[in-house]
Amino acid sequence: MSSEELCIGVLGSGNGSNCEAILQACDRGQIPGRVAVVVSDLADAFILERARKRGIPAHFVGPSRFKTKLEPELETQMVSILRAAGVELVALAGYMRVVKMPLLTAFEGKMLNVHPSLLPAFPGLHAWEQALNFGVRVTGCTVHFVNEGVDAGPVILQQAVPVLTNDTPATLHQRIQVAEHESLPEAIRLFALGKLQTDGQQVKILE
Repeated sequence: MSSEELCIGVLGSGNGSNCEAILQACDRGQIPGRVAVVVSDLADAFILERARKRGIPAHFVGPSRFKTKLEPELETQMVSILRAAGVELVALAGYMRVVKMPLLTAFEGKMLNVHPSLLPAFPGLHAWEQALNFGVRVTGCTVHFVNEGVDAGPVILQQAVPVLTNDTPATLHQRIQVAEHESLPEAIRLFALGKLQTDGQQVKILE
């Protein structure tokens, strides 16, 4: 690994398709960096298997007695794993916990999340179902910096996805995921190249 490559840590709770998109973007040189470690809050999350198949260290941190967050001692364990791997940027790729102070403090301004809506619309869980139920014509995905709010950090990139008249939650979610797989690696690329400048809630993409 060259000194100019970004060392990335990925957190996820599920299948890991966004993690796969990051890995492929690194492979083809879109992202000047590599995934150094993958961590999940669920022992059977397939994202861990994706990492192991590529020889990437994969860690389960838990179990937790909570559904929406981790205990501080478990987040501290995550921080130790990420720091030991030399992680410079943390990418939340389908990580279903609210991030709290141990992680936020350790990686302030160095943690990105992808969310399946055009924030600030439809934060929280099942955003594609929220969009369908509300009757919007357009939804999409958002990549943003992570802060103490829920899906509330400064927006880096957004990509619109039309809502079709015959959409089901599953078909809409599938198309949003295609947009996520493009937007998250691109945001990581911009971060790696030093092209993201944050001023409060505003993110400027430098030329």
